[in-house]
Amino acid sequence: MVQVTLWGSLSAAAGGKDKLDIEAKDIRELFRKLAEQHPAFEPLLDRGIAVAIDGTIYRDTWSKELPPGAEIFLLPRLAGG
Repeated sequence: MVQVTLWGSLSAAAGGKDKLDIEAKDIRELFRKLAEQHPAFEPLLDRGIAVAIDGTIYRDTWSKELPPGAEIFLLPRLAGG
C-alpha cells in the first residue's frame, strides 16, 4: 500500500481528499485503481497526470514500481509553452 498526495485540482476528483492510500505495485496499476475507486479521475488521466516519486517526476513510465514508503505526488499536467 502506498500513500498518494493529490496536488491542486486532483483532490476534487477524490471528493476533496488530498491524500489516498492505494494498493498498487506500479504507476499503471495506481492509475487503474484510481479510476475504479474515483471515476472522476478518468478524464484527468486521459488529459495526463505526472507522478513524482521521491522527488523524481515520471510522465510516461507507467511500469515504474512504487517503492513502499516512497513519497508519491500526483500532479495535473500543465499545458503551455
